Amino acid sequence: MVAGCRAWCRLVVLAGVAAGVAPAWAEGAAGERLKALQGDPAKLKAAAEAGRRIASFCINCHGEGGVSKSPEVPNLAGQNPAYLLDQIRKFGSGERKDPFMQGLIKVLKEDERADLAVYFGSLAVPAGKSDAALAASGKAAFGKLCARCHGEEARGNETIPRLAGQQAEYLKRTIARYRDKTGERIYPLMQIATATLKNEEIAALASYLAALP
Repeated sequence: MVAGCRAWCRLVVLAGVAAGVAPAWAEGAAGERLKALQGDPAKLKAAAEAGRRIASFCINCHGEGGVSKSPEVPNLAGQNPAYLLDQIRKFGSGERKDPFMQGLIKVLKEDERADLAVYFGSLAVPAGKSDAALAASGKAAFGKLCARCHGEEARGNETIPRLAGQQAEYLKRTIARYRDKTGERIYPLMQIATATLKNEEIAALASYLAALP
């Protein structure tokens, strides 16, 4: 199962590259703005400042500085901006299901979406606390199931989320939703990768990831 998932993941990536398919986050005005900001420190700093002002409506749930005080709400600090922008797009289109988030996202302009992603991506997130025994077991599971796509340090890339330092409870719920195909999160590769995980294995994975810097 794991080998099959990895092989399929590689084929999907290679097919996209060969076809010259642009990632979904890069489409539209928000994507164009994010691409235009890359490599220009002054513009990135200005965008992050603009995003900080926009983020005033986010901190009630996601916390001051993008570090959530609620274990069931994800940290946004340190997340990859392109990935964040794509999740904003998915909430706006209904691909991700959450009535509250969908309502908030729809009021954002395209430039504001990009600036918000830059702001949260510029912030540092502290490593959380975890159960040492669970984390040791989770490290082994991560190496087998997750590292190929999320990276050895669980920092992801422009299309794959950073998991290091994320809220453990949020991770447990999200992984279980993929496994159980509840509809809140829909991504075939993740559904395949998590299909055989037991609840205790999910808890171990989440504990390991939450403690990573």
